[in-house]
Amino acid sequence: MRVTRSLVSPLVCMALLWGSCGGVAAESPQSSRELESSSPLVWDGHNDVPEQLRERRKDVLEGFDFNDTRSVGMMTDLPRMRAGNVGAQFWSVYVSADLPEPQAVQATLEQIDVMKRLIARHPAEMQFCIDTACVEKAWKSKKIASLLGMEGGHSIGGSLGVLRQMHELGARYMTLTHFRNNAWADSATDAPAHDGLTPFGRQVVKEMQRLGMLVDLAHVSEATMRDVVALGGPPPIVSHSNARAINHHARNVSDETLKAIGVAGGIVMVNFYPPYVVEAARQWSAARDAEAARAKALNRGDPAAEKAALAAWDKANPMPRGSVKDVADHIDHIAKLIGVGHVGLGGDLDGVEATVQGMEDVSTYPVLFAELSRRGWSKADLGKLASGNILRVMKAAEAYAAAHHSDAPLESATTF
Repeated sequence: MRVTRSLVSPLVCMALLWGSCGGVAAESPQSSRELESSSPLVWDGHNDVPEQLRERRKDVLEGFDFNDTRSVGMMTDLPRMRAGNVGAQFWSVYVSADLPEPQAVQATLEQIDVMKRLIARHPAEMQFCIDTACVEKAWKSKKIASLLGMEGGHSIGGSLGVLRQMHELGARYMTLTHFRNNAWADSATDAPAHDGLTPFGRQVVKEMQRLGMLVDLAHVSEATMRDVVALGGPPPIVSHSNARAINHHARNVSDETLKAIGVAGGIVMVNFYPPYVVEAARQWSAARDAEAARAKALNRGDPAAEKAALAAWDKANPMPRGSVKDVADHIDHIAKLIGVGHVGLGGDLDGVEATVQGMEDVSTYPVLFAELSRRGWSKADLGKLASGNILRVMKAAEAYAAAHHSDAPLESATTF
């Protein structure tokens, strides 16, 4: 990528409020303080702290210290977010796609509730936001703008009414599927059932667009991605996925579809999970799945022996984790293919058991920017990657909703 030395635009300079709007040195900064001061403000597309609160604490915040989560093995807390220059975060209110849909709706409401309560407990550090005006206000106040994203269409229980109420509660994106298909959209990691979106699935997307809710294509099949792009409307996002040309995981996006997302004005936010980043880790994951099946077959009726066999395999065969350079390779590929204005960051932190080496928690974004700087990325382009691009896309969704505010809500028959 060609290095540019032009003046930084006002939008990008806003994205650099906590850093510097000067030039980027060719070499990496020499200390963590220098890394932080030279790095742009990050708006990350996907963090799973709400899932951790549910699984670890049953959504009980009493005794939970969000100023120090290292001791419990989490990747996210407020001091480390500051160290990483995180200025805005989409918190994922994920619940399992294995839940029956009525239970998934309840669980999603509980995830929204616990994250709102956590934000409210830290008013000096965090600000709950539902629009870009609030995000920019939070940046001026040096608070972390905190937005909500739903991960999986099972969370609306097949109801446009529930979708609208989730939006009322503050959800500003929805990932259309998770690891399995739902009744109206195909997942990337399930056998195709609908060849993309069903007619009701198209209604869901159109109603999200009318509301100003970002349509998230992470986890969905390529056919679903193509169907969404074909509907037109505001730009879609892919909140935490990578380039399939580098790693052929089904969760990643092919060059053909990347180009379509770019033409639609969308953004692909790059993930830090090794099986999505590093091809060797994808191969390792497949080998581990095979070993798990083998351990089960050899130890039927003896779950302790099955568990011990798989643990021994894990010890002898650690996951190839890759490094920050591998994440930068995905970012470079997407930027060179469809433009630097169409790539962002969606680390999936606290939603995965491991990350690439060097990006273990929310404090490490500056390390990635230093790597990209070495590759010739300008300060302005780093600002777009870090937060400028997702700010643009969300503003476009808001403008579309404003233009369609008089449109009647879409209707569908209730299912029970």
